[in-house]
Amino acid sequence: MLTDYDLHLLGEGRHWTSFEKLGAHLEEHDGVRGVTFAVWAPNADGVSVVGDFNGWDSTAHRMHNRIPSGIWELFVPGLDVGTLYKYRVHAAGGESDRSDPYGFGAEVPPRTASQVIDLDAHQWQDGEWMATRADRHSLSAPLSIYEVHLGSWRRPGDDPHRWLSYADLERELVPYVVEMGFTHVEFLPPTEHPLSASWGYQTIGLFAATSRFGPPQALMSLIDAFHRAGVGVIIDWVPAHFPKDGHGLRQFDGTALYEHEDARKSEHPDWGTMIFNYGRHEVANYLISSALFWLEHYHVDGLRVDAVASMLYLDYSRKDGEWEPNCFGGRENLEAIEFLKTFNIQVHERFPGTLTIAEESTAWPGVSRPTYVGGLGFSLKWNMGWMNDTLTYMRHEPVHRKYHHDELTFSLIYAFHENFVLPLSHDEVVHMKGSLIGQMPGDDWQKFANLRLLYAYMWCHPGKKLLFMGGEFGQWAEWNFDESLQWHLCQWEKHVGLSRAVADLNRLVRREKSLHELDFDGRGFEWIDCHNWQDSALAFIRRAADPADFTIVCCNFTPVPREGYRLGVPHGGVYDEVFNGDSGWYGGGNLGNAGAIAAEPEPHHGHEFSLSLTLPPLATVVLKPRRSCSP
Repeated sequence: MLTDYDLHLLGEGRHWTSFEKLGAHLEEHDGVRGVTFAVWAPNADGVSVVGDFNGWDSTAHRMHNRIPSGIWELFVPGLDVGTLYKYRVHAAGGESDRSDPYGFGAEVPPRTASQVIDLDAHQWQDGEWMATRADRHSLSAPLSIYEVHLGSWRRPGDDPHRWLSYADLERELVPYVVEMGFTHVEFLPPTEHPLSASWGYQTIGLFAATSRFGPPQALMSLIDAFHRAGVGVIIDWVPAHFPKDGHGLRQFDGTALYEHEDARKSEHPDWGTMIFNYGRHEVANYLISSALFWLEHYHVDGLRVDAVASMLYLDYSRKDGEWEPNCFGGRENLEAIEFLKTFNIQVHERFPGTLTIAEESTAWPGVSRPTYVGGLGFSLKWNMGWMNDTLTYMRHEPVHRKYHHDELTFSLIYAFHENFVLPLSHDEVVHMKGSLIGQMPGDDWQKFANLRLLYAYMWCHPGKKLLFMGGEFGQWAEWNFDESLQWHLCQWEKHVGLSRAVADLNRLVRREKSLHELDFDGRGFEWIDCHNWQDSALAFIRRAADPADFTIVCCNFTPVPREGYRLGVPHGGVYDEVFNGDSGWYGGGNLGNAGAIAAEPEPHHGHEFSLSLTLPPLATVVLKPRRSCSP
């Protein structure tokens, strides 16, 4: 059932559609319908298919070994969609029942059987989106991502122990994201995982959509609905590690098959999980095939790759003597580097217009640069430095911020070294950090003003944007994967106002080319005033590809209004106030510049003209010259 050419490509590690051959597939042979099973277990003494169809009897359906490939296969007539099954692997150390590494579906945890799935059952209706996706994903296009954990965005009714289904999310989450103006959603890993507390980052089934929220076709329908509504879908994908659960990949055929044999390479000391052996062709093939599978069968628009730093360094979170240098004596994981490059090449060649995004927390050079110039080939990289510095700054009481002004300005030194996403992700609101609103200093008024200020500064800063759910309306509680967001807070005006500000910022960035077109190009940014540490104020220009198209951004990081704030501008004319974070619509005090202000022929900040502004307290003001203005 697998051709010799299939076996050759699998052994070589270049069978990029291996999911079409391995796993469980509905097929017909000689007029008989049934299911073909195939699994890689080269060191097993024997493998059987067991399931609800044979009473879990390992003697009923023994698989055939395709020597020397190590792949076992079997056609079982009469089986259909929904069949539950496992592989019973007989090895020198005993026998164990394993979930299918290539399984397309699974039982709802804590049950662990795989399930036969028909991936063609959903009829896609997103042709228009797919045809225009490449333009939407241009590096010069706006990108504002709403990060979502599907199990805790909202819970049905008053029952905290139930989840919304994929169908429920299609009815509720899709219109909400559209209303809020985000261009994309990003799901924490939707792949099957045994422990909900891992949030999906310790996955067992890299080809299986989690069954917690419904069948795979329902997830396809959810993604389809997002596309028809003009919203892209990114998923978190985890090739960095896998859990030790007995039905998973660890010691799959009685040996270290997917992981390393050497303890210095096999386990993550922080997470208690196993590390994939990227140097083994079949393992790298398995992982890359998983990435391509989600892009092909689920029409996913991007993959955010988790924990890239842990893959790049052999000494990641290890002490001296706990790791082995590479063949050149260095700490770089050469096999993982090659794997990541190949992954990015295959994704971008086979699915043009899709995004690959690295969560990489070190200064590794060229993460988002093409492989042909020595980069890793990712489309984008999370800017963890910006996130850490900015949140550290915002946690300071305003009276002390002038002593930490460099924490705001430092990011512009390296802002264009990579294609950065500015993330305020789930990681910033867990592990005793508190919620974003809770991390802001001051009384309630100052907390909300500070958070609006943070968001406006972030949305106007070069780089694409990502915000974790709950942050948009100021959830007070730290995120809990096992509870709904605090939607009841939206009965209060200050929370509604914050939500309005986020929605308007999304619309502002989408509307103004100057705020997205040159996010990764130094021509798109110019300081006006970065030295005013005494007032904790910043001012800068954002430009579009057409340099005449620009906006001016002014931020006041203190609760003191700045009357008569003199700001140099490129030319004369009237400047419209297109955003004011102190607007009463957002819960502010309505202090500002009456919607517009005229430039005066008074030189300042190196410009021939200047504005005498009112800077509201703890707020950002965005100005745009009227078209009638001339240089």
